[in-house]
Amino acid sequence: MESIFHEKQEGSLCAQHCLNNLLQGEYFTPVDLSSIAHQLDEEERMRMAEGGMGSEEYRTFLQQPSGNMDDSGFFSIQVISNALSVWGLELILFNSREYQRLMINPINEKAFICNYKEHWFTIRKLGQQWFNLNSLLTGPELISDTYLALFLAQLQQEGYSIFVIRGKLPECEAEHILGIMKVQQQQRPKLIGEDEAQSSSGMGRSSGQGSVVEAVPGVEEGVVDEDEEELRKALALSRQDMEVEDEEADLRRAIQLSMQGAVMSNKSKGELVAKTTLTGQTSGSTTGEAPQSEKLSAEELRRRRQAYFDRQSQPQAQPGAPQPSTQSTGSGKSGTEEDEQAKRSQ
Repeated sequence: MESIFHEKQEGSLCAQHCLNNLLQGEYFTPVDLSSIAHQLDEEERMRMAEGGMGSEEYRTFLQQPSGNMDDSGFFSIQVISNALSVWGLELILFNSREYQRLMINPINEKAFICNYKEHWFTIRKLGQQWFNLNSLLTGPELISDTYLALFLAQLQQEGYSIFVIRGKLPECEAEHILGIMKVQQQQRPKLIGEDEAQSSSGMGRSSGQGSVVEAVPGVEEGVVDEDEEELRKALALSRQDMEVEDEEADLRRAIQLSMQGAVMSNKSKGELVAKTTLTGQTSGSTTGEAPQSEKLSAEELRRRRQAYFDRQSQPQAQPGAPQPSTQSTGSGKSGTEEDEQAKRSQ
């Protein structure tokens, strides 16, 4: 790993770091790239002047800042393309239709340049292995052949523009050494300033999560940019969320189970109350009807007994006298039957 050339981030010179990490040496300086940018600006000015130096478009062009560089150290894709053309290298857009028609496996390429907003970094094959040479990392990151295609797809989803490097790259020491032996990486590199940022924000995490390149958009060190600062904060928050995700899931499950237990308890209580009410109603209907039936029967019995006593207290009927056709409640016989019995007894 020590044989791999890896420039770390300084200011906003990621384009310079990207080119030098690709070529594996200090081939370009900020002055070199600035010269290329000024040359491109002059060529653009001359093309605009062809339409008339007194035109409104030309005057507007002169008032606008350069689109190929700025004071922070940013350089455009045109500057990078012209810098690579010096070495006979060219850029091809990875997701272009022309390249996709070729259906080339990424592991068969030599290198890629990735861009997100104003950040550039290189992915290069050295020997038989692939390495992420992002200048925001503390060192090169080993990428397996299996993971390379997934890594590129993930970068595209995050908004990166990916360019394929075509041409013969200059020879380097790492290419010769890694062509003989393969390297094994025990611990992935961290993001530059990651430990300081975590200690200042009070967020600790395990040391096994050293690689952050897959989830890191182009964040420049020392660049005062609101979007990039938000991206840095989002990165730290996402790591914190990953650590507490299981804990929050357990808490949610516990709350859900407790709510289900309360519902089941209330349901059981409701069923018990309903059952008790229903039992009381049933018992009341059965026990209530019986007394009412008994009460009605007693009244009827008293009425009939009273009628019997009334008849007994009346004077005895003379023989041959007609008998009233009243119903005897004691014998339960009709008045006609009693008359016939009276006649036979005479």
